[in-house]
Amino acid sequence: MSLKQEVARQMEIIRRGAAEIISEEELEQKIEFSITNQKPLNVKLGLDPSAPDIHLGHTVVLHKMKQFQDLGHKIIIIIGDFTGRIGDPSGKSETRKQLSEEEILLNAKTYQDQIFKILDQEKTTITFNSEWLAPLNFQQVIELAAKTTVARILERDDFAKRYQENLPLGLHEFFYPLMQAYDSVSLAADVELGGTDQKFNLLMGRTLQREYGQKPQIAITMPILEGLDGVQKMSKSLGNYIGISEDPKEMYGKTMSIADDLMLRYFELVTTITIADLAEMKEGLEQGKIHPRDLKMRLAREIVTFYHSEKAALEAENDFKRVFQKGELPAEIPVYQLDYNELEDGGIWLPKLLVLTGLLNSTSEARRQVIQGAVKINAEKIIDPKAVIKPEVDMVIQVGKRKYIQIK
Repeated sequence: MSLKQEVARQMEIIRRGAAEIISEEELEQKIEFSITNQKPLNVKLGLDPSAPDIHLGHTVVLHKMKQFQDLGHKIIIIIGDFTGRIGDPSGKSETRKQLSEEEILLNAKTYQDQIFKILDQEKTTITFNSEWLAPLNFQQVIELAAKTTVARILERDDFAKRYQENLPLGLHEFFYPLMQAYDSVSLAADVELGGTDQKFNLLMGRTLQREYGQKPQIAITMPILEGLDGVQKMSKSLGNYIGISEDPKEMYGKTMSIADDLMLRYFELVTTITIADLAEMKEGLEQGKIHPRDLKMRLAREIVTFYHSEKAALEAENDFKRVFQKGELPAEIPVYQLDYNELEDGGIWLPKLLVLTGLLNSTSEARRQVIQGAVKINAEKIIDPKAVIKPEVDMVIQVGKRKYIQIK
């Protein structure tokens, strides 16, 4: 394969699913230099350890990192233990709560355990940005701050909005994009990846590298993945997420609930299928050769297989077919051993029972689910939030489409 062909091959893979590459011409030049000199590119991703659990939305950029890794480039994951003390203000309407060092390190450990479900651990460099940020003295911090202006910082939409609306905007928050940019300087990054909400921070890295006499990094932004509702971005707080450590059956069932028009987007951003496969799927859907349900089942299998195993995916699929297509109960239902001391006059308030069994988190949430008709006992819908239940032998409670428990 010629140099030109190899550059084109790498560019095709890197373009897959990317929202923006700044700039493609510079990236082609860097890849050509990398191949000619047999020197891998330094590809950087910063992780802000503010939350310990990773869902599919987080994996969009990790899959892009894995593509770079498979192309032979050097992958550097920066755990923002120092920047995490500020908290990334991107997209936030208020000042972020500053985390303690203990919280940051605990979250960072969980992150490391999870990212290697995608990245090759032996070929991944993990570093903490406190290594170069903590030693900076006050003079050096002032010199760093002098590399930009307040007007430049206020170009960020979230900062500008808060400033215009007279909402609190801490001076320390201005340092977040500068510190993230200084990470790029310290590592001499060739490429930095992030979500579209990180564009300002990534471009600040380019600016700062020029100030320090380095060639500016390529900024690659990846789309923000919509959650199960098909509208809002995937978020644990919104409950529209698929966690990568979730039970295979839960993961499969959640995937089957996504909107048909998001299937190809999920395939492109969170699976490892080839570009040729993607094109074939798109054509099959457009020409009516592939049924959307069959394609969605393949998507669910791909996701569960990647994070668990092929066997787990097939078991989850069979369970899904039995429950949702044939109307039968799952093959395995968790059991809750009810203590008679939890009963009052032989019965128990339904919302309380739903919380005791772990099906729901609070009695207020349980009342709401009952009123909405999401709760069934032995396949019979219960809509009275005041209902008192007298447990029967092997009684099965169902909440929504995927949560079951058997009472003993």
